Amino acid sequence: MGALSPCDSFAQFDKSKLLKLGKSYKYDFDDSDMIHLDGQFEIFYNSCIKDERFTSLKGISDLSRLMVSTGKHQSYPLVYKLLKLALILPVATVSVEICFSKMKLLKTDLRNKIGDDFLNDALLCNVETEALTKVENEKVMERFQKMSARIRKT
Repeated sequence: MGALSPCDSFAQFDKSKLLKLGKSYKYDFDDSDMIHLDGQFEIFYNSCIKDERFTSLKGISDLSRLMVSTGKHQSYPLVYKLLKLALILPVATVSVEICFSKMKLLKTDLRNKIGDDFLNDALLCNVETEALTKVENEKVMERFQKMSARIRKT
């Protein structure tokens, strides 16, 4: 992953890889932004490579913090936006992988004909277990009882 790893030092950043990452975020960077990002990144890199504060960075998170503390996040907003996206990429990827793992557990050969709605509901319950532990069983039972009473009245 090279230039995209949060553990890489500033000197190891690969501009072409970072620009390629920007192209994959089409909703965040349109064609005009990509042209400006290329120019911003070039100026940013050349100004920071000479600055002692940027030589001892341990990764992208340190770089992002230093950009904010020095005000460079305002001077180079597209570079800063790209760095923020690079920081959340591993978290977003892991979240998706967890969902697919849970789906693989739920949708077995025995249950391969379950519909999308049921699968979505089952996945939601399986993935959001922390949020569901806060829901009281009695409240759920009361809600279903009220639903049943409405069905009988009609």
